[in-house]
Amino acid sequence: MRTKSLKKNKINVITLGCSKNVYDSEVLMGQLRASGKDVAHEAPADEEGNIIVINTCGFIDNAKEESVNMILNYVDKKEQGIVDKVFVTGCLSERYKPDLIKEIPNVDQYFGTTELPGLLKALGADYKHELLGERLTTTPKNYAYLKIAEGCDRPCSFCAIPLMRGKHVSQPIEKLVKEAEGLARNGVKELILIAQDLTYYGLDLYKKRNLAELLENLVKVEGIEWIRLHYAFPSGFPMDVLDLMNREPKICNYIDIPLQHISDNILKSMRRGTTKEKTTKLLNEFRAAVPGMTIRTTLIVGYPGETEEDFQIMKNWVEEMRFERLGCFKYSHEENTHAYLLEDDVPAEVKQQRANEIMEIQSQISWDLNQEKIGQTFRCIIDRKEGGHFIGRTEFDSPDVDNEVLIDASLAYLKTGEFVNIKITEATEFDLYGIPADLPLN
Repeated sequence: MRTKSLKKNKINVITLGCSKNVYDSEVLMGQLRASGKDVAHEAPADEEGNIIVINTCGFIDNAKEESVNMILNYVDKKEQGIVDKVFVTGCLSERYKPDLIKEIPNVDQYFGTTELPGLLKALGADYKHELLGERLTTTPKNYAYLKIAEGCDRPCSFCAIPLMRGKHVSQPIEKLVKEAEGLARNGVKELILIAQDLTYYGLDLYKKRNLAELLENLVKVEGIEWIRLHYAFPSGFPMDVLDLMNREPKICNYIDIPLQHISDNILKSMRRGTTKEKTTKLLNEFRAAVPGMTIRTTLIVGYPGETEEDFQIMKNWVEEMRFERLGCFKYSHEENTHAYLLEDDVPAEVKQQRANEIMEIQSQISWDLNQEKIGQTFRCIIDRKEGGHFIGRTEFDSPDVDNEVLIDASLAYLKTGEFVNIKITEATEFDLYGIPADLPLN
């Protein structure tokens, strides 16, 4: 039986996967709201509405499993009469639509990553071109993602993103500035620039790597105080961005640059277009150009053919480079990728052990670097209050993936979305503790 509190013709959007999917859900919700639809993002069960849209991820095995389980959960609710309709969109749907239709036929309709107008039509809404860039943001009010490009032209052997997102398409600078101005009017103070590959931005539109020019325009947007760069590619990185980062206070001294591996044998098989020597030189140039810069990266362990020697090269390099932020993934054997032709020959338990070893090294590095922050004062943005603490971040930390700064709420009242100078008093591997700088220490 349908619960009485369930609202008729309310659309509940569920988002799985990365920040690009968050952005896509926000665009969908903005369009639905403009058509007069009652829409919510991940509403609680007693308020979730009778129409469900699941924005799926199809990147690696764990993400695919989570997406399939979510679809099955809502199909079951549909069969019980708890919800009326279930629509599926996003990367999993783009990549596996024929299989999904066959295996889970009780979904009302499946849509790919480029079929927003069709999805809106199925939901009884019209696609409004004049809403370009307008979204219903789901992140805390003070920060938002700004997707500057879609798709990817890189040939990386392990990656299925081009299958799901297509070729690289940059958004025009004027459009992005307009979108940033709209976000600023709504109280957003931090823009997190995302794309499959920031490095490639502008090559299709302007016939040159044009990230620096985009940034020069975005820093002029009144109200935006921090601009953060996510997902740059190491090959062909536009070095003029570093000069701008160094002289422009609005651009955070932070970059997310997924490197994936460092053994030359594996880099070659991964088709990354770089070498250990070139990568190390690039990172040293980053640090020389922007003193105090935080570099976040991700690595993959257990790629086909990864020997113990390849792994030792990676371990030694992680210890040598002392990344401020690092994540580690176990290789996932993905259909229709170039690496799928190789034998997935590293056992699952070896992949797990190698991932654990990398993260143990990184945990110690993070501990050491955080201890150095004790006694220093950092400008922090306050994201939220949680229990007895206000939770903030420095310019060196991105939401959800990096360190947080915890401030005892009994010491001072801090407003969400405000910038506050915080003196660090304690530190763990992945968290900092502090007090407002104008408060005396006991």
